[in-house]
Amino acid sequence: MTEQQLPAWADPSVSPAGLDAQGVSRRQLLHRAGLFGAAFAAGSLATPAAAAAGPHRLGGSDPRLAYLVGDHHIHTVYSHDAKYTFSQLAAAGEKFGLDWMVFTEHSNFGHAQYGAPLEHAEILKARKENPRQLIFQGLEWYIPGAEHCTVFSPPGKHEVDLLTKFESAYDGKLLGYTEGSTGATDTARNEAHAVKAIKWLAEQRRTGYVDDVLVLANHPMRLGIDSPHEMRNWRDAAPEVMIGMEGAPGAQGAAIPGWRGTTSIRGEYENKPSAQSWAGYPAAGYLTYGGFDWATATVGGLWDSMLAEGSLFSITTNSDAHRIVFDTWKNGDWPAGQNFDNTGRLPDPVNTDTPQPGSDFWPGQFSRTHVGVTGYGYRAVMQGMRAGRVWLDHGHLLDGLDVRLTRDCEFGRGVTLGGRLRVRRGEKLTLNITVTSASRLNPQGILPELAHVDVIRGAVRGPVADRDTWQAPDTKVVKSKDVSGRTGTYTLRVPLTAGDESFYVRLRGSDGNRHGAGYLGASVDPHGPIPHEPGNGDPWADTWFYSNPVFVDVVGG
Repeated sequence: MTEQQLPAWADPSVSPAGLDAQGVSRRQLLHRAGLFGAAFAAGSLATPAAAAAGPHRLGGSDPRLAYLVGDHHIHTVYSHDAKYTFSQLAAAGEKFGLDWMVFTEHSNFGHAQYGAPLEHAEILKARKENPRQLIFQGLEWYIPGAEHCTVFSPPGKHEVDLLTKFESAYDGKLLGYTEGSTGATDTARNEAHAVKAIKWLAEQRRTGYVDDVLVLANHPMRLGIDSPHEMRNWRDAAPEVMIGMEGAPGAQGAAIPGWRGTTSIRGEYENKPSAQSWAGYPAAGYLTYGGFDWATATVGGLWDSMLAEGSLFSITTNSDAHRIVFDTWKNGDWPAGQNFDNTGRLPDPVNTDTPQPGSDFWPGQFSRTHVGVTGYGYRAVMQGMRAGRVWLDHGHLLDGLDVRLTRDCEFGRGVTLGGRLRVRRGEKLTLNITVTSASRLNPQGILPELAHVDVIRGAVRGPVADRDTWQAPDTKVVKSKDVSGRTGTYTLRVPLTAGDESFYVRLRGSDGNRHGAGYLGASVDPHGPIPHEPGNGDPWADTWFYSNPVFVDVVGG
């Protein structure tokens, strides 16, 4: 059974939680097309490739897309620090409109020896209970010498074997390869082992052992131990596998006033530099800005410095669900003689009817990653992510976003997020941004209102000489569109001109409730996200969306 192509009438502005201009929901669209029947085709074929421009042709024409919403970082009783079953979390994802989910249990000895095969049986059960969801089994990998990554592949004969072999051979925690401080004896070995691990995953994909595999860095600035050169090394080891990072971490409920404490920060970014941290990061880099990681939220910062090399590096957001805010469930009690190390799982949770400690939201409740697809299925989602057709929002800020960059001298759809447009020096271009405003109350009972859309532009200069560079001095906000009061579906048209060098553009916007000069100054980012006061970070009051970039390759006139 193949993953099926979307029908020609599929509106490109359809988004995971919203309606298109004719009032057709994303799920109605897919259901009418008969696409849910292909949802669990483990060995399905790839979706049709985008009609991208060849290497010697100007312009480009990407396909029409529908967007599927998901979460790639979720924990269950098979993680030592979480408490929910697969069924509970999958049901929550269904409630909050998720199309796809990745369960990512922590690596540890109990999981490696017992947990992964056992959890697969529960994954199969969750897939059966939720036939309209794509449910991936993944792993949260302790990167040797660094932080964590999501690793996942589509359903198939070796989906469990891939994870268990990888965990045993390459997990930094299991191997004791945790040292990452500058100049330490084991740091070089550990960093090299992380690169070897990503190359090993790429080889499993190349040889067909698994149909596909993707890796994303999780909460990269939480501890400051993912240095710029490590992130570049991971990307360059296999860019078709190591595709990006969390632009915003989970744990977005950590700083709800009066909930966890007066020092709490959204994302649980409450750390200070340590001996393991990369010394080049400023103290301000350990905070979140509008809930987003400093590496992403800083215009001209680390993410932009990687994009300025001309290589795609995607961003995502997710719940990192462990313990949900205001939830009343707690971990069950251990039977005599049992523990996590000898079972690979926690006891099932029990309901107390009393709110329990927590920092997270349910999958899809607050954080959403939107992936543009040309068909419905596991591999279609992974291909959309690899292509960079990704935007993300908090608080259900938007129902839909479609971005197309076109040459003024030709007709066609142009290229979309993650794509490349080939143009001549001096050409006139138009960035078409189609927004579908929120049409219903979000899970907090708020009707979100988008206040502005910012266009961020950066020069592409090629690979950096210093791989620990974290700034892109030529990236800045070049246009800010006030959209206050606009509702329904509307298109913003932003004129651009190709100069002498290649560049990229990306988008950002918010509800307008919390702004200030960006970390690198008002001349770069006049009204960007700012940190909240510790303990006073109501996430619903400060919501943003971000998009992946579109690249423009400039050739001679």
